[in-house]
Amino acid sequence: MEKDLIEYIAKSLVDDPASVSVTETEGDRGPVLQLSVAQGDIGKVIGKYGRIAKALRTVLSAYSSKDGKRCSLEILD
Repeated sequence: MEKDLIEYIAKSLVDDPASVSVTETEGDRGPVLQLSVAQGDIGKVIGKYGRIAKALRTVLSAYSSKDGKRCSLEILD
């Protein structure tokens, strides 16, 4: 479900929603969601001073903590 949430938000932010992909891998501290978008849309996902990326991580943390999990988000370039 976390994967779907991040994918939905990212597709709403970018110009090319078809290029958005979210993969889930296992990290040292739990699941890691890796978000990749088109090269021209990276700035829209990160935002000025990283504010949108921080907001995405906050939403993900709040959503995953209700299940007792701890997910993290990586934005790939």
